[in-house]
Amino acid sequence: MKTHLDWSAYDTYGMGDAYAGIPATGGNYAKAVAVCMNNQQCQRDGKGVMCPSYRITHDPVHSTGARVKAFKAALNGELGDAPFLHPDLERAMDLCVSCKGCKKECPSAVDMTLIKTEFLAQKYAAHGAPRRARLFGGLPQWLHRYHGPLKAAVKWRNRSALVSKAAEQLLGISASRVIPELAESPFEARPMRKPGKRGRVYLLVDTFTHYYQPAVAAAAIRVLRAAGYAVDVLRPGDDDAEPDRPLCCGRTYLSQGNVEAAKAEAKRMMAALAPALADGTPIVGLEPSCLLALRDEFYSLSLGPQVGELGKQAFLFEEFLMREGNKGMKLKLKPLPARKVLVHGHCHQKAFGAMKSMRKVLAWIPELDVELIDSSCCGMSGSFGLEAEHAEASRQMAELSLLPAVRQADEDTIVIADGFSCRHQIEEGSGRQPVHVAMVLARALA
Repeated sequence: MKTHLDWSAYDTYGMGDAYAGIPATGGNYAKAVAVCMNNQQCQRDGKGVMCPSYRITHDPVHSTGARVKAFKAALNGELGDAPFLHPDLERAMDLCVSCKGCKKECPSAVDMTLIKTEFLAQKYAAHGAPRRARLFGGLPQWLHRYHGPLKAAVKWRNRSALVSKAAEQLLGISASRVIPELAESPFEARPMRKPGKRGRVYLLVDTFTHYYQPAVAAAAIRVLRAAGYAVDVLRPGDDDAEPDRPLCCGRTYLSQGNVEAAKAEAKRMMAALAPALADGTPIVGLEPSCLLALRDEFYSLSLGPQVGELGKQAFLFEEFLMREGNKGMKLKLKPLPARKVLVHGHCHQKAFGAMKSMRKVLAWIPELDVELIDSSCCGMSGSFGLEAEHAEASRQMAELSLLPAVRQADEDTIVIADGFSCRHQIEEGSGRQPVHVAMVLARALA
């Protein structure tokens, strides 16, 4: 079986290992599926993320374990000559939101997010990618080329029931959901000032921050400079074929199964990061799913040994601040008018254990009460919540615990969510306007 992703990390799993049967075909991809030991931890409620689709349906078919069984059947030839188009596999994967909860909480660390990417790549290679997948996957390109027209089109669509219905029929985007609107102007980096007394960092301004919420990047720069760092915004390398197009981690392409396009974006990123990797300069990111792709999915994109070094130098904004705080860095912060913050963690933040750093840096703000919402996936999960057939499931995921907690909070409580799609889900479902942690720290600067 020819795979689109690099599954060589599973080379060490041999046929004699105590896994529940490695399928006959699929090579290392089959081994990645077979790590599941069927302990049914994915079929539970309570604390944690896993598994959002099971939590709203309580149907074992929509659990990680059931998906593994479907893949084993497919790779054993039980689903015919075109297994990636078989209805059984489609049904099993339908409500998977790529939350990575299973990679963190499953004792066998099943990476269903990556397995799903390969599934979509195989499916679209055989059948062609639908219009909606091409639209959502290619967002970085569309936003760069057609920012003005897209901004106007989204506003028109959001304000017209007729256009919303037409978009649902044409593209499968739910007419009942609001599409995030673009900022008036994309992020524009200013030249780096004098060197910081604590050195410098490279800031990765992701596609969503760049085009939708550039104020988040501006706030992060303010905080990092106040902490004593010179901030270089990452830009394409000198030999980049598209020097004016912002860098992208490839997350949108991966989520839609377009692995080749994701590899192309990742190679642009690696070329731009070469100076940072050479001199050990920290790389700081704002959007969890984007920054953490550098520490996770990049290993599966055949990018060479430099990915190992990248994994050691790439930090989420709050992770970097906590690390530097442990080394003696001080931020002068004052109390905020609001005395409480309510924090929703992005699924990937939880999967990589990054919530500790969130709590730590918020504790630097005097007199602030910090509460983490015990929530599963917000349900938006990139484009999932906008898709007509998934809009209701998306809302149900948000209503499990996230939205009730937000609605019950006092009006002056600050709601924090680092994930762009998480903020969109919270705002649409509760009317509250959540913010990135960088915005809160910037407000508290003395």
